Amino acid sequence: MADNYLEKRYAEVFGPGASKTGARRPGLDILLARNRSFRGYDKSYVVHPRQLETLIAVNPKLASGMNAQRLRFHPVVKGPQADAVLANIGLGAALPELHLPLPGSEPEAFIVVCATCEENPIVDIDLGISLQSMALKAVELGLGCVMIRNFKPEALQSALGLPLKPLAVLAVGKPAETVELRPVRAGEPLKYYREEGRHIVPKIVLEDLII
Repeated sequence: MADNYLEKRYAEVFGPGASKTGARRPGLDILLARNRSFRGYDKSYVVHPRQLETLIAVNPKLASGMNAQRLRFHPVVKGPQADAVLANIGLGAALPELHLPLPGSEPEAFIVVCATCEENPIVDIDLGISLQSMALKAVELGLGCVMIRNFKPEALQSALGLPLKPLAVLAVGKPAETVELRPVRAGEPLKYYREEGRHIVPKIVLEDLII
């Protein structure tokens, strides 16, 4: 009760994003800008199971089609299961010549997302909301992610002994690369690429998105 009172008082004094230290948490625009698809990670940083649980914990707060809440989550930290995930996923399909992730920068923590029913458009919408929300939470914790749909679902399900078929994999870790957004006009190439060690991601400018 005391902690809740203090949280409310800090919010009243410093604003709704404030912590007990008085420091403000980054706003949504900052989180969105920092939330990039990272394909290289600092292997000296080991993601803790509790951090993955913190990401998964955003899901009970999210919208869900018909409130069916069909998604289920399997956290994987560094170890044999992480090796199994890594053996069954692909990263950087648009840059096959680089064979990403580069040796020594592989992700070692994952959240495997499954569903209690066959995949359908409503489940896919729920999946997108879930992955984005967990990735934003990761950014808030100082981590980074990449959402992976390029993987072998049957092989991964078997390797992890999962009762449900995986729909997607979220890799989680401390980013070890720089990702830069580059504005382009509609109709220009949108394929991401590498330039002087940076990962460049073209994004269509706002005025060309509005119809």
